[in-house]
Amino acid sequence: MKWKISNLELDNQVVLAPMSGECDFAFRSIVKSMGCGLIGTEMISTIAIKYANHRTHEMLYMTDYERPISVQLFGPDPESFRIASEYVCENVNPEIIDINMGCPVKKVAITSNSGSSLLRDPERAYDIVKTVVETVDIPVTVKIRSGWDENNINAVEIAKIVEDAGASAVTVHPRTRAQGYAGKADWSIIKDVKDELSIPVIGNGDIKSCYDAKRMIDETDCDAIMIGRGALGNPWLIRECVDYLDSGMEPKDVSVKEKINVIKEHVNLFLENKDENLAIRKIRNPVSHYIKRFPKSRETLLKLFKVNTKEELFNLLDDYYIYYSSFAD
Repeated sequence: MKWKISNLELDNQVVLAPMSGECDFAFRSIVKSMGCGLIGTEMISTIAIKYANHRTHEMLYMTDYERPISVQLFGPDPESFRIASEYVCENVNPEIIDINMGCPVKKVAITSNSGSSLLRDPERAYDIVKTVVETVDIPVTVKIRSGWDENNINAVEIAKIVEDAGASAVTVHPRTRAQGYAGKADWSIIKDVKDELSIPVIGNGDIKSCYDAKRMIDETDCDAIMIGRGALGNPWLIRECVDYLDSGMEPKDVSVKEKINVIKEHVNLFLENKDENLAIRKIRNPVSHYIKRFPKSRETLLKLFKVNTKEELFNLLDDYYIYYSSFAD
């Protein structure tokens, strides 16, 4: 089902979460091939952009194939957001700037006074959103959590504040900063936010199947759903959710052969324009997400972290398929 964020029309209600260390160009491209309606980059530091960090510029690499795409920024103050959002729009021209007010990790929320720390500072949250809205001419969205901890649940308050500041949509991950990624996401908070806002609300948290996606929309009336960790090693979840939400199509089994082919495609995309000796070590972790989901794959997973070339990695995958075929028949 089509929907809009401001004047941006999106083809379906499935959004990729901006996961740090995961949402690089290769993974985003795979997810896009599954039909994802809106792609999110991993979160990028406004301070790093301000000081022209080389690694940050690499993180901003994207292609037209991935569009529409949202670049997520995190930082501590309005001025760094102004500089970063202006730079991002001038250099990569995304469809959306997303502001992170939900990251729970210590180096972001406490050391950098960014991410979910903004939940405890509504005035600063307002100023940051207002500054970015006044700096760019594309929609600005915000991703929040339910609150800092169980004694400070203020998602509705923060959501209304960022709406007043000019945000075009809000994503709600209904866990507290204290929870991190543990425990259960409280979807009722998504509904509470949706009931109070006039802008679109995207629900995030504990979507592990297309049925979860439909249930979240039915229970909370959110405009779209965001998938994060559930898609790691399982990008087919994106396709299943798109198909089920759009047409009620039930998910189909994906063969191990198809999964291995997608892993190889993911690896090839990751290695584009990179030194193989350095990059092959970095691709081991994304590949491990896939292999962990394979039956009887423990030995293959252990061997994965010893491969040093693409050829060795592909041979390992082929060997697993031969092994899998021997017990699957």
